Amino acid sequence: MMVDLGPFSDEKFDPKKWINSACQNRHPQDSLDNHLVDLEMKLQIVSEEIAASLEEQSASALLRVPRATRDVVRLRDDAVSLRASVSGILQKLKKAEGSSAESIAALAKVDTVKQRMEATYETLQDAAGLTQLSSTVEDVFASGDLPRAAETLANMRHCLSAVGEVAEFANVRKQLEVLEDRLDSMVQPRITDAISNRKIDVAQDMRGILIRIRRFKSLEAHYTKVHLKSIKQLWDDFEAKQPINESQSYSSTISFFSWLPNFYDELLLYLEQEWKWCMVAFPEDYKSLVPKLLIETMVTVGSSFVSRINFAVGDVVPETKALAKGILDILSGDMPKNTKIQSKHLEALIELHNMTGTFARNIQHLFSDSNLGVLMETLKAVYSPYESFKQRYGQMERGILSSEIAGVDLRGAVTRGVGAQGIELSETVRRMEESITQVIVLLEETVERCINFTGGSEADELLLALDDVMLQYISTLQETLKSLRVVCGVDHNGDWVGSKKEIGLDKREGSQNMRKGDLISNEEEWSIVQGALQILTVADCLTSRSSVFEASLRATLARLSTSLSLSVFGSSLDQNQSHMTGDNGSGEVSLGGRAALDVAAVRLVGVPEKARKLFNLLDQSKDPRFHALTHASQRVAAFSDTVNELVYDVLISKVRQRLSDVSRLPIWSSVEEQSAFPLPTFSSYPQSYVTSVGEYLLTLPQQLEPLAEGISNSDTTNDEAQFFATEWMFKVAEGATALYMEQLRGIHYITDRGSQQLSVDIEYLSNVLSALSMPIPPVLATFHTCLSTPRDQLKDLLKSDLGNQLDVPTANFVCKIRRVDLD
Repeated sequence: MMVDLGPFSDEKFDPKKWINSACQNRHPQDSLDNHLVDLEMKLQIVSEEIAASLEEQSASALLRVPRATRDVVRLRDDAVSLRASVSGILQKLKKAEGSSAESIAALAKVDTVKQRMEATYETLQDAAGLTQLSSTVEDVFASGDLPRAAETLANMRHCLSAVGEVAEFANVRKQLEVLEDRLDSMVQPRITDAISNRKIDVAQDMRGILIRIRRFKSLEAHYTKVHLKSIKQLWDDFEAKQPINESQSYSSTISFFSWLPNFYDELLLYLEQEWKWCMVAFPEDYKSLVPKLLIETMVTVGSSFVSRINFAVGDVVPETKALAKGILDILSGDMPKNTKIQSKHLEALIELHNMTGTFARNIQHLFSDSNLGVLMETLKAVYSPYESFKQRYGQMERGILSSEIAGVDLRGAVTRGVGAQGIELSETVRRMEESITQVIVLLEETVERCINFTGGSEADELLLALDDVMLQYISTLQETLKSLRVVCGVDHNGDWVGSKKEIGLDKREGSQNMRKGDLISNEEEWSIVQGALQILTVADCLTSRSSVFEASLRATLARLSTSLSLSVFGSSLDQNQSHMTGDNGSGEVSLGGRAALDVAAVRLVGVPEKARKLFNLLDQSKDPRFHALTHASQRVAAFSDTVNELVYDVLISKVRQRLSDVSRLPIWSSVEEQSAFPLPTFSSYPQSYVTSVGEYLLTLPQQLEPLAEGISNSDTTNDEAQFFATEWMFKVAEGATALYMEQLRGIHYITDRGSQQLSVDIEYLSNVLSALSMPIPPVLATFHTCLSTPRDQLKDLLKSDLGNQLDVPTANFVCKIRRVDLD
């Protein structure tokens, strides 16, 4: 049995575990004692073998140590010798380096001289060749061999570039330019004939000649000139079919609206045929030749195109059609002042623009293999007739919106006879509320027109126009509110409250209840109050609708920011990559997988300053604090404040009138009347002025209830509407309490009888406030306590514990008017 020595080398070796394992692995027929004896013997034999081997290896190692020591000493001596040899070699290299550098410099000078001599030799050869070419070029031209003439002129140009600016060859340079022009003129009739008659071989040969003499522009000019005449006939076909009379340039815009799509279809078919032919005739140039033809076409018909658009748009409105004028004439001020731009004008313009947009998409598909820069320039030319209109888009929208808002029925309220004021107020409020919806719809249509016509590139002008028009509209609402103040009787000149002299008050008790509005019945008063409360719905409607519109406007700006960024920056990046190839417009940028170029992107790529301003605005719109209508938002808040002020003035006016002369009532200074019978010295009932106010306050919740129901029917929850009504109830009640306490502070002297009566009045008003779930103000409670206390006990009251709960200034004031000395 072999003994495995592997487990003995393990750090976690366990002798007991190893012995038990060895016992378990014995043969079943072997006894345990014999197995252990054999195992012990084998382990002893193995240990003896290991000890012998270790002794033998140690002796051998001791014998090898002297030999290894001698080898180390020999290697050290060899290293020292090698180091000395390397040091000597380095010194030799340093000496050689100095002499070799001088040799290399000399060789470089020799090489430079050699290169210059070679260049001089080549230049002399070119000069000799230039002289020879200059003397024989006329013979080449006389032979009529145009390709040979082109090759000769190309060689002359090469020689001139090699010679440089040498005075002796200045005349040759001028001669070359003349000869190139001459060759160009000789090629012109042949290439014109080849292009006109579809002679592919001749066209290619003539193209090669022009390219050889660097006259590619001439090729473009010849190609464009041949086809521009045919396309111009398509354009002039409209005038040929339209009889011109004495009063107008074009007799019908409907014909132009129906004619323009046909023109675009015929032009597109013509360009498709040219694209296919040029792919064969000019495979290197067709991607730029055919777009160049379209660009030149739009330049040629540009002014006529603008004129036709102008008149076509003008003819959709009878006023401008009768004058044979268009939208540009209105913008320039050449029209009567009553002639306004209408939405129909712009809608007609957008309709024509959409026709052009369809043509532009077809062109992009046709020219999809062209360089992106060429494609952008082509589409810009296609849209160019509308540029003069887009540049004045803001002015157009201002005119349209101002005219449309002026047509909204917002006439102010007029003062009617007694009994009709409430009706007038209700009608005016109804017109105001309806006008808000109408104006918001107009603004939404304006945003849609901007996107349809400019693609959002005039978003900055749109916001300015919307802001200005909203300010104009809100100013009109403010003027209407001023007229409502007159109808409600709370303006400075028509206040319900007047002086005694104005309304004829006498000195009898209760005369303070007379007023300028006594002729108005209670029903009329409450109808005015109800109408005034409805103005709150106008403010709420304006605030909510303008807020929703602004949110929609911000969402539109966010979409524009994303779409325009992808279009403009993507196009710019592709063009930059194209220019980096150095292909001078002949490089290819595939449009595969790319969406149609946006009309706004076509405009903005060419005007970086406008694009920068627009994108700054679009970036700002991402801020939650951004207001699309900066000034209008502030004016809406101011209008809401004005409405709240008006409503409060109406609601508090009756209270103000009833309490106007409370401080001057004669009962406060009345003395007790002598009587033989024990009669009460004051009335146990509150006076009419305070009961009138109390009844008004108790009735006010019934007036606010319809308002709360109207608000709860909108987007506002029922709890919010109830809170709204309660808030107004508290506001009026607090105002009434403040007016009452102000009147009480105006009393100069009060007798005991007056104190007792005033105490009853205050108690009644306190009960009313409690019924309305309002806390009793400490000042009013102090008035009541001090007035209900007998005069001789008032001083002791202030010194008692109860006096610590009173308002000290008010308590002192009551002591003063009751002539109680606190010293």
